[in-house]
Amino acid sequence: MSPLFLFSFVIGYFLLLLVVAYFTSRGSNNDSFFIGNRNSNWMLVAFGMIGTSLSGVTFVSVPGTVGKGGFQYYQVVLGYFIGYLIIAYILLPLYYRLNLTSIYNYLEKRFGPVSYKTGAIFFIVSRALGATARMYLVVNILQIFILNKMGIPFWATALVILVLILLYTFEGGVKTIVYTDMLQTTFMLLGLIVCIVAVMYKLDLGLSSTLTELGNNGMTKLFNTDANAPGFFLKQIIGGAFITVAMTGLDQEMMQKNISVRTLKDSQKNILTLSTVLLVVNFLFLLMGGLLYLYAAKTGLTVKGDDLFPAIALGDTLSAGISVIFIIGLISALFPSADGALTALTSSFCIDILGLKKRKDLDEAQKKKKRLIVHLTFAILFFLLVMLFKWIDDKSIIDVILKVAGYTYGPLLGLFAFGILTQRKIKDKYALIVCLLSPLIILGTDLINNPDWFVTRFGFSEITTTNLKAFSEKIFHGYKFGIEILILNGFVTFFGLFLISKKDVKRELVANENE
Repeated sequence: MSPLFLFSFVIGYFLLLLVVAYFTSRGSNNDSFFIGNRNSNWMLVAFGMIGTSLSGVTFVSVPGTVGKGGFQYYQVVLGYFIGYLIIAYILLPLYYRLNLTSIYNYLEKRFGPVSYKTGAIFFIVSRALGATARMYLVVNILQIFILNKMGIPFWATALVILVLILLYTFEGGVKTIVYTDMLQTTFMLLGLIVCIVAVMYKLDLGLSSTLTELGNNGMTKLFNTDANAPGFFLKQIIGGAFITVAMTGLDQEMMQKNISVRTLKDSQKNILTLSTVLLVVNFLFLLMGGLLYLYAAKTGLTVKGDDLFPAIALGDTLSAGISVIFIIGLISALFPSADGALTALTSSFCIDILGLKKRKDLDEAQKKKKRLIVHLTFAILFFLLVMLFKWIDDKSIIDVILKVAGYTYGPLLGLFAFGILTQRKIKDKYALIVCLLSPLIILGTDLINNPDWFVTRFGFSEITTTNLKAFSEKIFHGYKFGIEILILNGFVTFFGLFLISKKDVKRELVANENE
Protein backbone atom coordinates (compact mmCIF):
# COMPACT_ATOMS: atom_id res chain seq x y z
CA MET A 1 0.00 0.00 0.00
CA SER A 2 1.20 3.54 -0.76
CA PRO A 3 2.96 5.14 2.25
CA LEU A 4 1.45 8.48 1.25
CA PHE A 5 -2.05 6.96 1.36
CA LEU A 6 -1.46 5.62 4.89
CA PHE A 7 0.09 8.90 6.00
CA SER A 8 -2.99 10.78 4.81
CA PHE A 9 -5.01 8.93 7.47
CA VAL A 10 -2.53 10.03 10.14
CA ILE A 11 -2.98 13.67 9.07
CA GLY A 12 -6.77 13.26 8.91
CA TYR A 13 -6.77 11.84 12.43
CA PHE A 14 -4.83 14.85 13.73
CA LEU A 15 -7.24 17.25 12.06
CA LEU A 16 -10.14 15.51 13.83
CA LEU A 17 -8.37 15.96 17.19
CA LEU A 18 -7.79 19.65 16.45
CA VAL A 19 -11.49 20.12 15.73
CA VAL A 20 -12.40 18.46 19.05
CA ALA A 21 -9.80 20.60 20.84
CA TYR A 22 -11.21 23.77 19.28
CA PHE A 23 -14.72 23.16 20.60
CA THR A 24 -13.72 21.83 24.04
CA SER A 25 -11.14 24.55 24.82
CA ARG A 26 -13.45 27.53 24.24
CA GLY A 27 -13.79 29.57 27.41
CA SER A 28 -11.05 27.58 29.17
CA ASN A 29 -8.83 28.96 31.91
CA ASN A 30 -6.04 27.65 34.12
CA ASP A 31 -8.47 25.57 36.20
CA SER A 32 -9.76 24.01 32.98
CA PHE A 33 -6.20 23.11 32.01
CA PHE A 34 -5.20 21.70 35.40
CA ILE A 35 -8.32 19.84 36.62
CA GLY A 36 -11.09 20.40 34.04
CA ASN A 37 -12.92 22.76 36.47
CA ARG A 38 -13.73 19.61 38.50
CA ASN A 39 -16.65 19.06 36.17
CA SER A 40 -15.63 16.01 34.12
CA ASN A 41 -18.10 13.21 33.51
CA TRP A 42 -16.86 10.05 35.23
CA MET A 43 -17.97 7.76 32.39
CA LEU A 44 -15.98 9.78 29.84
CA VAL A 45 -12.96 9.81 32.13
CA ALA A 46 -13.17 6.04 32.75
CA PHE A 47 -13.45 5.22 29.06
CA GLY A 48 -10.68 7.63 28.07
CA MET A 49 -8.35 6.31 30.75
CA ILE A 50 -8.41 2.89 29.08
CA GLY A 51 -6.34 4.38 26.28
CA THR A 52 -4.04 6.21 28.70
CA SER A 53 -3.46 3.06 30.75
CA LEU A 54 -2.69 0.90 27.73
CA SER A 55 -0.73 3.16 25.35
CA GLY A 56 1.14 2.19 22.20
CA VAL A 57 3.39 -0.11 24.22
CA THR A 58 0.46 -2.36 25.08
CA PHE A 59 -0.80 -2.19 21.51
CA VAL A 60 2.50 -3.47 20.11
CA SER A 61 4.63 -4.97 22.89
CA VAL A 62 2.06 -7.07 24.77
CA PRO A 63 1.10 -9.14 21.70
CA GLY A 64 4.82 -9.58 21.05
CA THR A 65 5.37 -11.18 24.50
CA VAL A 66 3.13 -14.18 23.73
CA GLY A 67 5.73 -15.98 21.64
CA LYS A 68 8.17 -16.10 24.55
CA GLY A 69 5.97 -16.21 27.65
CA GLY A 70 2.49 -17.24 26.51
CA PHE A 71 -0.24 -15.48 28.48
CA GLN A 72 2.01 -14.91 31.51
CA TYR A 73 1.70 -11.13 31.16
CA TYR A 74 -1.87 -11.63 32.44
CA GLN A 75 -0.38 -12.34 35.87
CA VAL A 76 0.64 -8.67 35.97
CA VAL A 77 -2.84 -7.66 34.77
CA LEU A 78 -4.42 -9.50 37.72
CA GLY A 79 -2.10 -7.50 39.96
CA TYR A 80 -3.24 -4.31 38.25
CA PHE A 81 -6.82 -5.08 39.29
CA ILE A 82 -5.80 -5.37 42.96
CA GLY A 83 -3.88 -2.10 42.68
CA TYR A 84 -6.93 -0.29 41.34
CA LEU A 85 -8.94 -1.39 44.39
CA ILE A 86 -6.27 0.15 46.64
CA ILE A 87 -6.45 3.39 44.66
CA ALA A 88 -10.25 3.51 44.82
CA TYR A 89 -10.62 2.92 48.54
CA ILE A 90 -7.43 4.32 50.07
CA LEU A 91 -5.87 6.99 47.84
CA LEU A 92 -8.92 8.65 46.24
CA PRO A 93 -10.68 9.31 49.59
CA LEU A 94 -7.45 10.96 50.78
CA TYR A 95 -7.17 13.18 47.70
CA TYR A 96 -10.80 14.28 47.83
CA ARG A 97 -10.75 14.90 51.57
CA LEU A 98 -7.81 17.28 51.14
CA ASN A 99 -9.34 18.84 47.97
CA LEU A 100 -6.04 18.51 46.10
CA THR A 101 -5.23 19.97 42.69
CA SER A 102 -1.83 18.29 42.74
CA ILE A 103 -1.69 15.00 44.63
CA TYR A 104 1.81 15.89 45.84
CA ASN A 105 0.30 18.64 48.01
CA TYR A 106 -0.42 15.75 50.38
CA LEU A 107 3.32 15.35 50.97
CA GLU A 108 3.59 19.02 51.89
CA LYS A 109 0.72 18.78 54.34
CA ARG A 110 2.11 15.57 55.84
CA PHE A 111 5.88 16.19 55.87
CA GLY A 112 6.84 19.62 54.54
CA PRO A 113 7.98 21.54 51.45
CA VAL A 114 11.08 19.44 50.64
CA SER A 115 9.07 16.20 50.56
CA TYR A 116 6.46 17.95 48.43
CA LYS A 117 9.01 19.14 45.87
CA THR A 118 10.77 15.75 45.96
CA GLY A 119 7.55 13.90 45.11
CA ALA A 120 6.83 16.30 42.25
CA ILE A 121 10.38 16.00 40.87
CA PHE A 122 10.26 12.20 40.88
CA PHE A 123 6.90 12.29 39.12
CA ILE A 124 8.25 14.66 36.46
CA VAL A 125 11.29 12.45 35.82
CA SER A 126 9.22 9.24 35.86
CA ARG A 127 6.47 10.43 33.58
CA ALA A 128 8.79 12.20 31.15
CA LEU A 129 10.88 9.04 30.66
CA GLY A 130 7.88 6.69 30.52
CA ALA A 131 5.83 8.82 28.13
CA THR A 132 8.68 9.44 25.72
CA ALA A 133 9.65 5.75 25.69
CA ARG A 134 6.07 4.92 24.69
CA MET A 135 6.05 7.70 22.15
CA TYR A 136 9.34 6.54 20.64
CA LEU A 137 7.92 3.05 20.02
CA VAL A 138 4.99 4.31 17.97
CA VAL A 139 6.92 7.02 16.13
CA ASN A 140 9.57 4.45 15.22
CA ILE A 141 6.93 2.12 13.75
CA LEU A 142 5.46 4.94 11.67
CA GLN A 143 8.98 5.80 10.58
CA ILE A 144 10.02 2.27 9.56
CA PHE A 145 6.85 1.26 7.76
CA ILE A 146 5.70 4.56 6.24
CA LEU A 147 7.91 7.62 6.47
CA ASN A 148 11.28 6.08 5.57
CA LYS A 149 9.73 5.21 2.20
CA MET A 150 8.78 8.86 1.80
CA GLY A 151 12.31 10.06 2.58
CA ILE A 152 11.30 11.81 5.83
CA PRO A 153 13.92 11.56 8.63
CA PHE A 154 13.04 10.29 12.12
CA TRP A 155 13.72 13.62 13.83
CA ALA A 156 11.25 15.40 11.53
CA THR A 157 8.55 12.80 12.27
CA ALA A 158 9.01 13.16 16.03
CA LEU A 159 9.04 16.94 15.83
CA VAL A 160 5.89 17.23 13.71
CA ILE A 161 3.94 14.81 15.92
CA LEU A 162 4.95 16.75 19.04
CA VAL A 163 3.92 20.04 17.45
CA LEU A 164 0.50 18.58 16.60
CA ILE A 165 0.06 17.25 20.17
CA LEU A 166 1.09 20.66 21.47
CA LEU A 167 -1.53 22.36 19.31
CA TYR A 168 -4.52 20.42 20.60
CA THR A 169 -3.47 20.47 24.29
CA PHE A 170 -2.19 24.06 24.44
CA GLU A 171 -5.41 25.72 25.60
CA GLY A 172 -7.85 23.18 27.00
CA GLY A 173 -5.54 20.84 28.94
CA VAL A 174 -7.51 18.28 30.96
CA LYS A 175 -10.83 19.72 29.76
CA THR A 176 -9.86 18.84 26.16
CA ILE A 177 -8.02 15.60 26.94
CA VAL A 178 -11.05 14.00 28.62
CA TYR A 179 -12.80 14.15 25.21
CA THR A 180 -9.85 13.39 22.94
CA ASP A 181 -8.89 10.38 25.10
CA MET A 182 -12.44 9.05 24.80
CA LEU A 183 -12.26 9.39 21.02
CA GLN A 184 -8.82 7.80 20.83
CA THR A 185 -9.76 4.88 23.08
CA THR A 186 -12.70 4.16 20.75
CA PHE A 187 -10.41 3.99 17.71
CA MET A 188 -7.80 1.91 19.54
CA LEU A 189 -10.28 -0.73 20.70
CA LEU A 190 -11.96 -0.78 17.30
CA GLY A 191 -8.57 -1.34 15.67
CA LEU A 192 -7.75 -4.18 18.05
CA ILE A 193 -11.07 -6.00 17.57
CA VAL A 194 -11.06 -5.63 13.77
CA CYS A 195 -7.48 -6.95 13.57
CA ILE A 196 -8.39 -9.98 15.73
CA VAL A 197 -11.38 -10.81 13.53
CA ALA A 198 -9.33 -10.34 10.34
CA VAL A 199 -6.50 -12.66 11.42
CA MET A 200 -8.96 -15.29 12.72
CA TYR A 201 -10.70 -15.16 9.33
CA LYS A 202 -7.38 -15.62 7.51
CA LEU A 203 -6.57 -18.63 9.70
CA ASP A 204 -10.13 -19.98 9.37
CA LEU A 205 -10.50 -20.11 13.16
CA GLY A 206 -13.24 -19.22 15.63
CA LEU A 207 -12.67 -18.10 19.22
CA SER A 208 -12.82 -21.62 20.66
CA SER A 209 -10.63 -23.16 17.97
CA THR A 210 -8.15 -20.26 18.35
CA LEU A 211 -7.71 -20.98 22.06
CA THR A 212 -7.35 -24.70 21.31
CA GLU A 213 -4.71 -24.01 18.65
CA LEU A 214 -2.84 -21.65 20.97
CA GLY A 215 -2.91 -24.27 23.71
CA ASN A 216 -1.52 -26.89 21.35
CA ASN A 217 1.36 -24.52 20.59
CA GLY A 218 2.06 -23.83 24.27
CA MET A 219 1.01 -20.19 24.10
CA THR A 220 -1.80 -20.14 26.67
CA LYS A 221 0.37 -20.81 29.72
CA LEU A 222 -0.77 -18.34 32.35
CA PHE A 223 1.01 -18.99 35.66
CA ASN A 224 4.77 -19.30 36.08
CA THR A 225 5.50 -21.50 39.13
CA ASP A 226 9.32 -21.15 39.11
CA ALA A 227 9.96 -19.18 42.31
CA ASN A 228 13.43 -18.09 41.15
CA ALA A 229 12.25 -16.74 37.78
CA PRO A 230 11.47 -13.05 37.23
CA GLY A 231 8.04 -14.15 35.92
CA PHE A 232 7.03 -16.14 39.05
CA PHE A 233 3.28 -15.62 39.47
CA LEU A 234 3.40 -14.17 43.01
CA LYS A 235 6.08 -11.67 41.96
CA GLN A 236 4.05 -10.68 38.93
CA ILE A 237 0.71 -10.30 40.73
CA ILE A 238 2.11 -8.43 43.73
CA GLY A 239 4.42 -6.40 41.49
CA GLY A 240 1.50 -5.56 39.19
CA ALA A 241 -0.53 -4.29 42.14
CA PHE A 242 2.27 -2.01 43.29
CA ILE A 243 2.95 -0.82 39.73
CA THR A 244 -0.68 0.30 39.49
CA VAL A 245 -0.57 2.02 42.87
CA ALA A 246 2.66 3.83 41.95
CA MET A 247 2.17 4.50 38.22
CA THR A 248 -1.53 5.36 38.49
CA GLY A 249 -2.43 6.18 42.08
CA LEU A 250 0.71 8.24 42.77
CA ASP A 251 0.92 9.69 39.26
CA GLN A 252 -0.36 13.22 38.72
CA GLU A 253 -1.28 12.51 35.09
CA MET A 254 -3.62 9.64 35.94
CA MET A 255 -5.02 11.15 39.13
CA GLN A 256 -5.41 14.58 37.53
CA LYS A 257 -8.21 13.11 35.42
CA ASN A 258 -9.79 11.28 38.34
CA ILE A 259 -9.91 14.30 40.65
CA SER A 260 -11.43 16.33 37.81
CA VAL A 261 -14.61 14.29 38.43
CA ARG A 262 -17.28 15.99 40.55
CA THR A 263 -17.48 13.61 43.53
CA LEU A 264 -15.45 10.90 45.24
CA LYS A 265 -18.17 8.33 44.57
CA ASP A 266 -18.11 9.02 40.83
CA SER A 267 -14.32 8.94 40.80
CA GLN A 268 -14.40 5.51 42.47
CA LYS A 269 -16.89 4.33 39.84
CA ASN A 270 -14.39 5.47 37.24
CA ILE A 271 -11.54 3.43 38.75
CA LEU A 272 -13.63 0.28 39.28
CA THR A 273 -15.02 0.44 35.74
CA LEU A 274 -11.55 1.00 34.32
CA SER A 275 -10.04 -1.92 36.26
CA THR A 276 -12.74 -4.33 35.08
CA VAL A 277 -12.55 -3.29 31.43
CA LEU A 278 -8.75 -3.61 31.46
CA LEU A 279 -9.05 -7.29 32.41
CA VAL A 280 -10.98 -7.89 29.19
CA VAL A 281 -8.92 -5.61 26.95
CA ASN A 282 -5.56 -7.03 28.03
CA PHE A 283 -6.86 -10.54 27.36
CA LEU A 284 -7.76 -9.41 23.84
CA PHE A 285 -4.23 -8.07 23.31
CA LEU A 286 -2.77 -11.42 24.38
CA LEU A 287 -5.24 -13.24 22.13
CA MET A 288 -4.13 -10.95 19.30
CA GLY A 289 -0.51 -11.84 20.05
CA GLY A 290 -1.23 -15.56 19.88
CA LEU A 291 -3.04 -15.16 16.57
CA LEU A 292 -0.14 -13.16 15.15
CA TYR A 293 2.35 -15.89 16.02
CA LEU A 294 0.09 -18.53 14.47
CA TYR A 295 -0.25 -16.40 11.36
CA ALA A 296 3.51 -15.79 11.20
CA ALA A 297 4.18 -19.53 11.43
CA LYS A 298 1.68 -20.22 8.64
CA THR A 299 3.11 -17.56 6.30
CA GLY A 300 6.78 -18.18 7.09
CA LEU A 301 7.46 -14.84 8.83
CA THR A 302 10.28 -14.90 11.41
CA VAL A 303 9.61 -11.48 12.97
CA LYS A 304 9.11 -11.46 16.75
CA GLY A 305 8.57 -9.09 19.67
CA ASP A 306 7.63 -5.44 19.11
CA ASP A 307 8.00 -5.74 15.32
CA LEU A 308 5.51 -8.61 14.90
CA PHE A 309 2.16 -6.76 14.90
CA PRO A 310 3.22 -3.91 12.55
CA ALA A 311 5.08 -6.30 10.21
CA ILE A 312 1.91 -8.36 9.66
CA ALA A 313 -0.66 -5.53 9.75
CA LEU A 314 1.32 -3.33 7.37
CA GLY A 315 2.61 -6.13 5.17
CA ASP A 316 1.18 -7.50 1.95
CA THR A 317 -0.60 -10.55 3.34
CA LEU A 318 -3.60 -8.78 4.91
CA SER A 319 -5.94 -6.29 3.26
CA ALA A 320 -5.26 -2.58 2.76
CA GLY A 321 -8.16 -1.84 5.10
CA ILE A 322 -6.44 -3.67 7.95
CA SER A 323 -3.31 -1.57 7.40
CA VAL A 324 -5.37 1.61 7.72
CA ILE A 325 -7.18 0.35 10.82
CA PHE A 326 -3.87 -0.69 12.41
CA ILE A 327 -2.33 2.74 11.81
CA ILE A 328 -5.36 4.51 13.30
CA GLY A 329 -5.40 2.11 16.26
CA LEU A 330 -1.68 2.59 16.80
CA ILE A 331 -1.70 6.37 16.83
CA SER A 332 -4.87 6.24 18.97
CA ALA A 333 -2.88 4.21 21.47
CA LEU A 334 -0.01 6.71 21.36
CA PHE A 335 -1.73 10.02 21.94
CA PRO A 336 -3.68 9.38 25.18
CA SER A 337 -0.34 8.73 26.91
CA ALA A 338 1.61 11.51 25.15
CA ASP A 339 -0.95 14.32 25.40
CA GLY A 340 -1.90 13.43 28.97
CA ALA A 341 1.74 13.31 30.05
CA LEU A 342 2.52 16.66 28.46
CA THR A 343 -0.46 18.25 30.21
CA ALA A 344 0.24 16.60 33.56
CA LEU A 345 3.92 17.53 33.55
CA THR A 346 3.00 21.13 32.76
CA SER A 347 0.45 21.12 35.57
CA SER A 348 2.82 19.58 38.09
CA PHE A 349 5.69 21.93 37.27
CA CYS A 350 3.44 25.00 37.38
CA ILE A 351 1.67 24.03 40.60
CA ASP A 352 4.29 22.05 42.49
CA ILE A 353 7.59 23.62 41.45
CA LEU A 354 6.61 27.20 40.48
CA GLY A 355 3.73 27.42 42.99
CA LEU A 356 1.61 29.16 40.36
CA LYS A 357 -1.75 28.74 42.11
CA LYS A 358 -0.38 30.37 45.27
CA ARG A 359 1.17 33.38 43.50
CA LYS A 360 -0.86 36.44 44.48
CA ASP A 361 1.50 38.76 42.60
CA LEU A 362 0.39 37.39 39.22
CA ASP A 363 -2.95 37.87 37.52
CA GLU A 364 -4.69 35.15 35.46
CA ALA A 365 -3.13 36.32 32.17
CA GLN A 366 0.41 36.27 33.62
CA LYS A 367 -0.12 32.81 35.07
CA LYS A 368 -1.40 31.58 31.72
CA LYS A 369 1.67 32.98 29.96
CA LYS A 370 4.00 31.13 32.33
CA ARG A 371 1.97 27.96 31.90
CA LEU A 372 2.25 28.16 28.10
CA ILE A 373 6.02 28.63 28.34
CA VAL A 374 6.32 25.56 30.58
CA HIS A 375 4.11 23.57 28.20
CA LEU A 376 6.33 24.46 25.26
CA THR A 377 9.48 23.64 27.24
CA PHE A 378 8.24 20.17 28.07
CA ALA A 379 7.40 19.58 24.41
CA ILE A 380 11.05 20.36 23.56
CA LEU A 381 12.20 18.01 26.35
CA PHE A 382 9.94 15.27 24.94
CA PHE A 383 11.59 15.67 21.56
CA LEU A 384 15.09 15.33 23.03
CA LEU A 385 14.13 12.23 25.04
CA VAL A 386 12.49 10.56 22.03
CA MET A 387 15.74 11.11 20.14
CA LEU A 388 17.62 9.55 23.10
CA PHE A 389 15.45 6.41 22.93
CA LYS A 390 16.05 6.30 19.18
CA TRP A 391 19.77 6.26 19.92
CA ILE A 392 19.34 3.44 22.48
CA ASP A 393 17.06 1.56 20.02
CA ASP A 394 15.84 -1.13 22.42
CA LYS A 395 13.72 -3.87 20.80
CA SER A 396 11.60 -4.62 23.88
CA ILE A 397 10.51 -1.21 25.12
CA ILE A 398 8.02 -2.59 27.66
CA ASP A 399 10.94 -4.11 29.63
CA VAL A 400 12.69 -0.75 29.65
CA ILE A 401 9.58 1.09 30.86
CA LEU A 402 8.93 -1.32 33.73
CA LYS A 403 12.60 -1.24 34.72
CA VAL A 404 12.75 2.57 34.74
CA ALA A 405 9.47 2.71 36.67
CA GLY A 406 10.98 0.47 39.34
CA TYR A 407 13.72 3.03 39.96
CA THR A 408 11.80 6.29 39.64
CA TYR A 409 8.40 5.48 41.16
CA GLY A 410 9.88 3.59 44.14
CA PRO A 411 10.64 6.76 46.15
CA LEU A 412 7.10 8.03 45.51
CA LEU A 413 5.73 4.72 46.79
CA GLY A 414 7.91 4.96 49.91
CA LEU A 415 6.96 8.57 50.62
CA PHE A 416 3.20 8.03 50.36
CA ALA A 417 3.32 4.70 52.22
CA PHE A 418 5.25 6.25 55.11
CA GLY A 419 2.79 9.14 55.29
CA ILE A 420 -0.31 6.94 55.21
CA LEU A 421 0.86 3.97 57.30
CA THR A 422 2.72 5.73 60.10
CA GLN A 423 2.14 8.64 62.48
CA ARG A 424 5.82 9.62 62.53
CA LYS A 425 7.28 12.99 61.57
CA ILE A 426 10.38 13.10 59.34
CA LYS A 427 13.20 15.63 59.14
CA ASP A 428 11.90 17.11 55.94
CA LYS A 429 15.19 18.62 54.78
CA TYR A 430 16.68 15.12 54.36
CA ALA A 431 13.78 13.71 52.31
CA LEU A 432 15.39 14.38 48.93
CA ILE A 433 18.65 12.71 49.99
CA VAL A 434 16.80 9.55 51.07
CA CYS A 435 14.80 9.48 47.82
CA LEU A 436 17.95 9.87 45.71
CA LEU A 437 19.95 7.22 47.59
CA SER A 438 17.22 4.58 47.40
CA PRO A 439 17.14 4.09 43.59
CA LEU A 440 20.96 4.19 43.50
CA ILE A 441 21.09 1.34 46.03
CA ILE A 442 18.48 -0.60 44.06
CA LEU A 443 20.30 0.05 40.77
CA GLY A 444 23.51 -1.41 42.20
CA THR A 445 21.65 -4.40 43.63
CA ASP A 446 19.82 -5.01 40.35
CA LEU A 447 23.05 -4.79 38.37
CA ILE A 448 24.57 -7.55 40.51
CA ASN A 449 21.39 -9.65 40.53
CA ASN A 450 20.56 -9.45 36.83
CA PRO A 451 23.70 -8.54 34.85
CA ASP A 452 22.33 -10.13 31.64
CA TRP A 453 19.66 -7.42 31.33
CA PHE A 454 22.27 -4.67 31.47
CA VAL A 455 24.82 -6.52 29.33
CA THR A 456 22.41 -6.96 26.39
CA ARG A 457 21.50 -3.27 26.41
CA PHE A 458 24.68 -1.45 27.37
CA GLY A 459 27.45 -3.92 26.62
CA PHE A 460 30.06 -4.78 29.26
CA SER A 461 33.47 -6.33 28.76
CA GLU A 462 33.62 -10.12 28.86
CA ILE A 463 35.61 -10.13 32.11
CA THR A 464 33.15 -7.76 33.83
CA THR A 465 30.18 -9.83 32.65
CA THR A 466 31.70 -13.11 33.85
CA ASN A 467 32.59 -11.66 37.26
CA LEU A 468 29.13 -10.14 37.72
CA LYS A 469 27.40 -13.42 36.86
CA ALA A 470 29.62 -15.40 39.25
CA PHE A 471 29.02 -12.91 42.07
CA SER A 472 25.27 -12.91 41.39
CA GLU A 473 25.09 -16.70 41.62
CA LYS A 474 27.04 -16.65 44.87
CA ILE A 475 24.85 -14.00 46.49
CA PHE A 476 21.37 -14.78 45.11
CA HIS A 477 21.67 -18.52 44.26
CA GLY A 478 19.82 -18.15 40.96
CA TYR A 479 17.02 -15.89 42.23
CA LYS A 480 16.24 -13.12 39.74
CA PHE A 481 14.41 -9.89 40.50
CA GLY A 482 11.42 -9.06 38.32
CA ILE A 483 9.00 -6.19 38.64
CA GLU A 484 9.22 -6.48 42.43
CA ILE A 485 12.20 -4.15 42.11
CA LEU A 486 9.65 -1.33 42.55
CA ILE A 487 8.56 -2.76 45.91
CA LEU A 488 12.17 -3.11 47.07
CA ASN A 489 12.84 0.49 46.10
CA GLY A 490 9.76 1.64 47.99
CA PHE A 491 10.82 -0.38 51.05
CA VAL A 492 14.35 1.09 51.02
CA THR A 493 12.84 4.59 50.82
CA PHE A 494 10.41 3.74 53.64
CA PHE A 495 13.29 2.49 55.80
CA GLY A 496 15.37 5.59 55.01
CA LEU A 497 12.47 7.85 56.01
CA PHE A 498 12.11 5.91 59.25
CA LEU A 499 15.78 6.61 60.04
CA ILE A 500 15.22 10.37 59.71
CA SER A 501 11.91 10.36 61.63
CA LYS A 502 10.65 10.66 65.17
CA LYS A 503 7.33 10.19 66.92
CA ASP A 504 4.74 12.86 66.19
CA VAL A 505 2.88 13.16 69.47
CA LYS A 506 0.17 15.46 68.09
CA ARG A 507 -0.71 13.08 65.24
CA GLU A 508 -0.79 10.10 67.59
CA LEU A 509 -3.15 11.95 69.95
CA VAL A 510 -5.48 12.85 67.09
CA ALA A 511 -5.39 9.27 65.79
CA ASN A 512 -6.20 7.90 69.25
CA GLU A 513 -9.10 10.35 69.65
CA ASN A 514 -10.52 9.32 66.27
CA GLU A 515 -10.43 5.68 67.30
